[in-house]
Amino acid sequence: MKLHFAAAAALVIGVAGAAQAHGPTRQKTEQKVEINAPAEKVWSVVGNFQDMSWLGIVEKTEGSGGNDKGAKRTLTLKGGAKVEEEINQYAADKMMYSYRITNVDVKVLPVSNYSSKIIVKGEGDKTTVTWDGAFYRGFPNNDPPPELSDEAALKAVSGLYSQGLQDLKKKVEGGS
Repeated sequence: MKLHFAAAAALVIGVAGAAQAHGPTRQKTEQKVEINAPAEKVWSVVGNFQDMSWLGIVEKTEGSGGNDKGAKRTLTLKGGAKVEEEINQYAADKMMYSYRITNVDVKVLPVSNYSSKIIVKGEGDKTTVTWDGAFYRGFPNNDPPPELSDEAALKAVSGLYSQGLQDLKKKVEGGS
């Protein structure tokens, strides 16, 4: 009986220790906005991978490869920080593209292994834009500092998507 109890206790302690020893978990977020415009008009603004001027924090976009798989872009943000990205998939007929960040300072966006997708779906004069992403926190090991934690990464990306979609809505509906 004592042997079974000792084995069970060792198993519980081992499992508890293993649960705390694992690294970061993949975080996901999805944000949506409804825009009062036909999907084609929205896609004409958001659908060019080489132009992210609709995102308010972007000062300049430079890139190569157009909208083809493997195309690259560098976003220069207001304040001078840079984000390098690469397109994974582009489907104009489905008004969708996916991309990943290939280089970003975690002080700018506290993430690693980031991938994202933008989808435009319309119905008449109403369009829904969905922006979703999956990523790991900026600190790959256990016990991250607060600014590089799962919570910080999720908050930063969700906030970016939410603000970005509002920027897109304003640009498309306001005509600016």
